Amino acid sequence: MLEIRFHGRGGQGTVLAAKMLADAVLRSGRGECMAIPEFGVERRGAPVLAYARISDGPIRVRSRIYFPDAVVVLDPLLSLSPLVVAGLKPGGAVVANSDKSAEELAVGRPGFRWYPVPAKEIALRHGLGSKTSPMVNTAICGALVAALQVADFPALEAAIRESVPVKFDQNVAAAREGYEAVLRSNAAA
Repeated sequence: MLEIRFHGRGGQGTVLAAKMLADAVLRSGRGECMAIPEFGVERRGAPVLAYARISDGPIRVRSRIYFPDAVVVLDPLLSLSPLVVAGLKPGGAVVANSDKSAEELAVGRPGFRWYPVPAKEIALRHGLGSKTSPMVNTAICGALVAALQVADFPALEAAIRESVPVKFDQNVAAAREGYEAVLRSNAAA
């Protein structure tokens, strides 16, 4: 079973990102997938967690994910926190909204595979959200699909169409740009 933990802030689409990933995995026929939100009375800007589990068979576990195989960070300030990699399995992947390099993000946190993507810039370039509150979730989902190879891009596109029908073309373009950014960084490595 592949377990993924999402870190973001209220209003960034963290929970929706987990849902879109689960939908894309199912559409790709890559197994069973479950998205699990975790939030209470938080408001816009408060830290939010969400989880996704991907498995070849039925998923019966519905708890928090304490020891993920991958971590997704939607807020660039959270990518600097040591808490985001807490419990991350050795060799685990971190897909982070950041303009820093993988080497910069890994300082003091070795042993993980880092996939930085400038999701804020991508979102703003495509008119998603505002300068103070960019909607980075589709760019991050594209990067996540490329990093983990858990779904096909057309399946992610269909999941985006169903989940965010407003500004559909812009959201798909942002997802594609995030996807291609990770593919380019993998090719350069």
